[in-house]
Amino acid sequence: MAILIDENTKVVVQGLTGREGQFHALRNRSYGTKVVAGTRPGKGGESVGGIPIFNTVEEAVKETGANTAMTFVPPAFAKDAVLEAANANCELIVCITEGIPAKDEAFMYDILNTTTNARLLGPNCPGLISPGKSNVGIMPHEITKEGSVGVVSRSGTLTYQAVHELTRLNIGQTTCIGIGGDPVPGTSFIDVLKLFQDDSETEAIVMIGEIGGSAEEEAAEFISEYVKKPVVSYIAGVTAPPGKKMGHAGAIVSGNKGTAKAKIEALTNAGVHVVSNPTRIGEAIKDIL
Repeated sequence: MAILIDENTKVVVQGLTGREGQFHALRNRSYGTKVVAGTRPGKGGESVGGIPIFNTVEEAVKETGANTAMTFVPPAFAKDAVLEAANANCELIVCITEGIPAKDEAFMYDILNTTTNARLLGPNCPGLISPGKSNVGIMPHEITKEGSVGVVSRSGTLTYQAVHELTRLNIGQTTCIGIGGDPVPGTSFIDVLKLFQDDSETEAIVMIGEIGGSAEEEAAEFISEYVKKPVVSYIAGVTAPPGKKMGHAGAIVSGNKGTAKAKIEALTNAGVHVVSNPTRIGEAIKDIL
């Protein structure tokens, strides 16, 4: 089965009246996602493409039964938007917004994990899609196919390539998730790996990592102890020099920490099949299944 979102997911879009929010909300709705509401203070009572707008998330949840928020608001307002959605009892908050200050991300993480039951995906992420069921984010559904492989990635564009490589070999996916590459992600590799391991319909897992931080090394330790399903991985940034900052705020290499070599070694020791090129992901999974 899919994880986190499925055909029963009801989405409220924060920032629906903005260009990005409107484009992706309508696109996701056309895919079949239940986009039931949008919010914009002062715009309550209006609508976008037939989607009703409410002044607050609380009002939207009360009137529509929305259980998931998709956040397209400017960085300065993202912290308050995420916490508003959590306080309105949204179970999942998918924050697409990039450029949120690290102190705001840390504050959100702390509040969400100590005072609410909400799960945050992101910030600065492409969201997630359960093919054939629901798309909450900005992932192109055209490259997906319903099936039995779970995909999780720190990199947005490499998420798309991994999914494309699977689909072109007729290998479908249960759910594809971009957790984002910021220093304080709401959802980690380990969180998603556990969900995929516990999902009866996910038969194999693809994990896309990149240089910087220790998320992949921590995931490797978790895989060795908990994950029984086959895992294929690719680590971006093999040729990056020490101290190089890549595209994500969390992708910083310092000394021997966070290097591609260290991550590949940790994953390999955990029994993960690490490919040297993302174009090999589909073939590696095909060999396993």
